[in-house]
Order: sequence, then C-alpha cells, then structure tokens
Amino acid sequence: MSSQSIFSLLPSVDTLLQHEALVTARVRYGHEPVKLAARSQLAALRTELLSDSDLASTKLKTLTRESISERIVQSALDTLSGEFKPLLRPVFNLTGTVVHTNLGRSRLPDAAIAAMAIAAGDAIDLEFDLRTGSRGDRDSRLEALLCELTGAEAATVVNNNAAAVVLLLNSLAKDKEVLISRGELVEIGGAFRIPEVMESAGCKLREVGTTNRTHARDFSAGIGDNSALIMKVHASNYEIKGFTSCVPEAELAAIAHAGGIPFVSDLGSGSLVDMSRFSLPPEPTVRETIEEGADLVTFSGDKLLGGPQAGIIVGKAELIAKIKANPLKRALRVDKTILAALLSVLQLYRDPGSLPLRLPLLQDLCRKPEEILALAERVATPLRGKLAEKFAVQVVEFKSQIGSGALPLETLPSYALQITAPDKAPDSQITALAARLRELERPVIARLSAGSLLLDMRCLRDELGFVAQLDQLCVD
Repeated sequence: MSSQSIFSLLPSVDTLLQHEALVTARVRYGHEPVKLAARSQLAALRTELLSDSDLASTKLKTLTRESISERIVQSALDTLSGEFKPLLRPVFNLTGTVVHTNLGRSRLPDAAIAAMAIAAGDAIDLEFDLRTGSRGDRDSRLEALLCELTGAEAATVVNNNAAAVVLLLNSLAKDKEVLISRGELVEIGGAFRIPEVMESAGCKLREVGTTNRTHARDFSAGIGDNSALIMKVHASNYEIKGFTSCVPEAELAAIAHAGGIPFVSDLGSGSLVDMSRFSLPPEPTVRETIEEGADLVTFSGDKLLGGPQAGIIVGKAELIAKIKANPLKRALRVDKTILAALLSVLQLYRDPGSLPLRLPLLQDLCRKPEEILALAERVATPLRGKLAEKFAVQVVEFKSQIGSGALPLETLPSYALQITAPDKAPDSQITALAARLRELERPVIARLSAGSLLLDMRCLRDELGFVAQLDQLCVD
C-alpha cells in the first residue's frame, strides 16, 4: 500500500466525532474538548506518517480505515482522560502524621460530607430568615452552637485561623500596639510569621520579656496609652525547655483588664474537649481559656477540632460585633459548603463521649496499637510478595505524630512497615520506590527515613484498596 493510499484512509474530524465512544465522550466532556482532542490526535498521526516512510509503507499495510479510526479515537480518549483528571486526588496518608497540612489535614465525617453536598447542590437559606422572610446572618446557627460549646458570648467564622488573627487585630488594634511575649513570636505554616501577620493587620508589635522567660511585670510595664490588647500565641511545632517561665492566662487577663484593654488568646489547634478523656495528651480547651479570662479566642476548624478549614473567633459580644463590622470580614468569610460542614462537625461535640466513634480524626488518634499491629502484619504479607526480590519488608514499632502544630512533642504508639534495600544498594533505590508508590492510581505517601521507607499503618482505612493496587506497582 502506498503512502498516498494510507493517507486516504485517515478519517475526517467530523467522521471521528460520530464514533460511538466519542459521542459518549461529548456528553461527559463537552463538544469542543472532544473535537480538539480528535483533531490533535489525527494531526499527530498524519505527522508521524509524513516523518517515517517505513511506517507509512510497511507497518500500516494491514491497517484499515476502521482500525485507524479506532487508534485515533483511543488516543483522543486517553488525552481527554488525562486532561479531565480531578485536580485533587485521594491518597493514602502513611506518613505517620495524622493531621497532615500538605494532605488536607482532618478527614471529615460522613455527616459533614453529606451536609456539604446538600449546600452545594441546592439553593439554601444561607442568609435568609425563613421565619421573617428577610435577610439573615450566615453566622447565626454556628454562633449559637459555638457559644454553647465554649461558654463564649458571641462567635464568628472566617476562612482560616491566620485570617481570624488578622481580622481580629485589624478590627481592634489598627495603628496601635499589641503586647506579646518575645518567646511567642513564632513562624506558622507556609513561612508566615506572627510579626508579619501583625504588620499586615496594621498594628504595632510590642515585644515584652525574653525568648525563654517572660514575667507578669513585663506586661504590666509594657502597657501604655497606645496599647490595644495583650495577646498570647500558643506554641506551634516547637517547645522551649529548660530555664523558662511564662505568665498564666488568668494572670494575663487580669493585667490586661487592669490596664483597660482586652486579652486575646490564639489557641491555634482549637480543642473543644479535654483530650485526656480519650487517653490522648491534654491540650488547652477553648472553654478553659474563656473561663480563665480571655476576652477573645481564635482557633482552627481543621486541626484538633476535626472539621473543615476555618478560623473561629469566640468571646465577648461587644468585641465580636466590632470584628463583624470590619469590611475585611466579608472578604475573609467562608462559603456555604464550609459553613454546612463546620456546623455538622460541631453538632457531634454535643455528645463528646461518642466522638471517637463518629469523628474520623479521633478514630485515627484513638486507634489501638494492637489493632494497628494486626493490620500491619496482614498488609506486610502481600507487600513482601511484591517486593521480595528487591527489598526487605518488616513490621516495626513506630511513633505517630498528631501534626499541624498540635502537641508538637507528643507521639502515639503505632506500627509501620519498614522497607529497606540490600546493604550495598544506593539510597536512590528507596527514593525511586517512594516515587513509584506516589504514581499508583491512589498514591501512597510514605516517610523516607535513614535509608528506609516507612509506612505508618495508623491512618490506613482502606486495607483492601491498598493491597489490590499493589499489582500496579513497578519494581524494576
């Protein structure tokens, strides 16, 4: 068959679009993307034929118009599948960090996911009062529940805790001083630093004390005519030990109130219940902080609270009213799906005793070591079968981290699968294996440590799904 005859077999784009598979694809992806994919693959094949005379004259001798069309259609479908692949993909978090910032932090309970779907798919009474038929307040339902759970007078919600801090400072301390211990001038996720956050909010930092020791007298002496408030920032991802001292929150509140200014506490992780009741390390709760005299408390929705990303401010009604009146509040507000999810998660806290059964975060944090060990031993068998010729797999004791700045020095007993290469093998073999695990249909995110790959089993919930896709793992 001549090259010219081969080209005569190439279908037109219009003909390709009538192919049953592309008709179905047009329903899924839209007419224009399918048309562009078909045209691109047709052009690619034509270029291939023009550039390779042997291909045109020899390899395509047995091809028919139908087989050529099938080839182009399949290539177009592959292209469309790649182009329309979800931007965010589920992964197996086997890193040993439960609340992992880079992996989306807390998993949401089914009730919250269902609430988000309802809010996303329908018109809802977001800012509409069904009783009066007039405009309503989008924070009202959340505010009532947050006040019930924390003992605060009022509350409001924005899109994350950094936004909550910026909004609070801009509303109450613009062009004024904020007193804070030098040891609390921390850097949070993404290289954002507390001094820079304060500067962006338009207020002035007034450092008191030293890095390791700050006394009540430092705060008392620091209050002046231009002081707006005293702020405490709880440690995130670090802890100072040794010759240290800090001022208790109740005492800070008393000093602030004696000076006629509010006391604000940025809790960050935002625990609503005493974690020790679940045999977990204790963390200050929002209610305790309010009871110790804090006028405002800020905290995250997606850390120890176990909900969606949000920044929550609770405290005195007069101060919350000023914050809500700030034009920045509208710019930083959360959308309807986040409100729906957060409300659903907060409702679970009305029955704290059942939280380990209903809140995915606590399901993972409270998972019993013996359960994790049994899981690790089951998964180790098929993994050894896949890797036996190249790598060794053994079950080892492990320490899981809570993550995202919550209880930075506390760990939880767990078990992991440790994958190692032969003694003389270069570390690049383990690094390459980690990359291949990330290439699986549902990527596996593990931890590289001292020449080995560690897969913490604490957060593995889909055991069957994990094992099933091991067949796809390439270990050249």
